[in-house]
Amino acid sequence: MTLRVPLALLPEDRHARHARLRDYFCDKDASAHRVNGEWQLELKWPGGIDRHIDPRIGAELETWGGIGLSDMATARRRDGKVLTALYDTWTLLTWSEWVARSQPACDQRITVLHLDDHRDLGSPRLAVEADGLIDMISGARFDMRNPASVLAACESGAVGMGSFLTPFLRAFPNCDVRQLAQPPKVDSTADFSFSPSLEKDDLLHPGVDRPAVRLDPADGSGAGRYRATNDLDDWLVDIADGPILLHVDMDYFNNRYDGDGDWPDRIRRLDPSLDSVLAQVDAVTSAMRHAGVVERIEDAAVAFSPGFFPAEMWRPAEARLRAGLEPLYG
Repeated sequence: MTLRVPLALLPEDRHARHARLRDYFCDKDASAHRVNGEWQLELKWPGGIDRHIDPRIGAELETWGGIGLSDMATARRRDGKVLTALYDTWTLLTWSEWVARSQPACDQRITVLHLDDHRDLGSPRLAVEADGLIDMISGARFDMRNPASVLAACESGAVGMGSFLTPFLRAFPNCDVRQLAQPPKVDSTADFSFSPSLEKDDLLHPGVDRPAVRLDPADGSGAGRYRATNDLDDWLVDIADGPILLHVDMDYFNNRYDGDGDWPDRIRRLDPSLDSVLAQVDAVTSAMRHAGVVERIEDAAVAFSPGFFPAEMWRPAEARLRAGLEPLYG
């Protein structure tokens, strides 16, 4: 994928330019070269060892058919109601496929169970136009009810790991979102109302509106609310009738790296032992079964998040999760 931007929009300093491009494109690597008085940008999925913090990733990719580092972004497999991927971007695709099958109304109350150390409410690289959303990288239309368009946006990089929840909540504003996280990111229960917002683009189409989600403090969970909690009871209490969608980012259980090359210097980080991780998997799945929500889940996504959740834990943690949520994998 090749793009062009004016010279003034990127720093002359190579390191500053690299940081700016990493911040903007997030999951994809972008290289910039001067061509005819502009910056020509080349986008590709990251494949260099320096982009991946966890030294065990390469060995664990054998369980994914021996794929290379640059293939991680698109790797995924389905078992029953569960789409398992390495990047959690693909949560949006499987939920879009569910939307296409189920045809929920725009005002349908959907419960989203979101196990994650992050909110994933960033602004995707989509342009807000009068008649819908446009992929700012490919120029194609984006529609939550059209899985092919969602697939294309995930592949282009317009939607990424940190922004996949935003277009879903804008399409279904009566969702009841329940994020379960652990300290240090979340150490109490907080409730918010969410509403559609806008963010100005500052690179591909400067000044053009991009979709965003605004959170405002509120009292209690419910339709149009976002609850962030570390408490299993608060996470599952008073879930209303209606469809339930599940997203499990394995960095909920251990976020040792948090995508940060300086992770050893962080004083507070979520880095429990494997035994503790497995015990927490059991606690979460047991609570879900006890609350009667597992049988109500209509679609689910599980992501390993390379560079966040330690690769040496992928296989044992997945085995324990599958055992705890066995009805979903049938």
